[in-house]
Amino acid sequence: MENLSNNKAFLGTRVLLPGVTLAGLVSGLAVLAEHLEVRLTGGAWIEALVLAILIGAVLRLFLRQPARFDPGIAFSAKYFLEVAIVLLGASVSAAAIGGMGISLIGAIAVVVGAVLMTSYGIGRWLGLSRSVALLVACGNSICGNSAIAATAPVIRADAEDVASSIAFTAVLGMITVLLLPVLVPLLGLSATGYGVMAGMTVYAVPQVLAATAPVSALSIQIGTFVKLVRVLMLGPVIFLLSFASAGATGRRPALHRLVPWFILGFLAMLTARSFGLIDATMAGVMGDAATVLTILSMAALGLGIDLRRVMRAGPRVTAAVVLSLGVLVIASYAMVLVLNLATA
Repeated sequence: MENLSNNKAFLGTRVLLPGVTLAGLVSGLAVLAEHLEVRLTGGAWIEALVLAILIGAVLRLFLRQPARFDPGIAFSAKYFLEVAIVLLGASVSAAAIGGMGISLIGAIAVVVGAVLMTSYGIGRWLGLSRSVALLVACGNSICGNSAIAATAPVIRADAEDVASSIAFTAVLGMITVLLLPVLVPLLGLSATGYGVMAGMTVYAVPQVLAATAPVSALSIQIGTFVKLVRVLMLGPVIFLLSFASAGATGRRPALHRLVPWFILGFLAMLTARSFGLIDATMAGVMGDAATVLTILSMAALGLGIDLRRVMRAGPRVTAAVVLSLGVLVIASYAMVLVLNLATA
């Protein structure tokens, strides 16, 4: 039995190794490119986190990627990221978050609910089917691809609807990561205000890290916390959708879709740091490990973005996603203003 178990582990490693290695090579190129930026210009204008996504997406677009790479890429994009999020919890300043209090969490819930309903209305107004409009609305207002993947089986969306929705949120999320830091000087945002806005606007957790890294460590901490609270909104939304669709599907979502394990891990690390169970030195080491794992996951995320699929999607889906993102940006900035976090 022990030999059988060892053989399975070995075979599993062999299956994952090509994709993990490719993600590692892309990550290495991203880090090297950042170092070259610093040497040539004196600063990293585009962080390695963002470069990893860009390099991965370009490789996927122009080079044929054999299917044997897919399992390792999927593993790297999912599990490296989840472990990184847990480790990042040890670096988050509970005092900075606690200073904003319950008003921040309440504002996140209100904005998510309002944007979700508005995005759904935009989709229906543009003539999208109920399922596509719901997929776009959930992906836009909560957490991009993860929300779409969680919502799809509950509302019985077909594969084509899911593919087009995911493709657009993936590419638009990448564009948002590149452009969002420009708002800091344009709007005069503080590190805290920008962190809140990034956490509310960017679709995926790793993209929040990429969007906030060029600004400040505080922006990373606040942005990550806001984003994870926003992800938690997926639970109530899926729960309500499951009841609304119960007559047609008879399904209920699994518990792990309502509260992902890495969110619990993040909160556990945050609590441990707050009570002094993790000292500053250890938190620094865990933060460095989180950065390495995040770059790897970002490279895998880029390698998983199929730009061709975006080109095949219809103009109505394009318009719905872009308009919904515009609503999200405006609502997020309004939230920052209401909470009086816009300026330092």
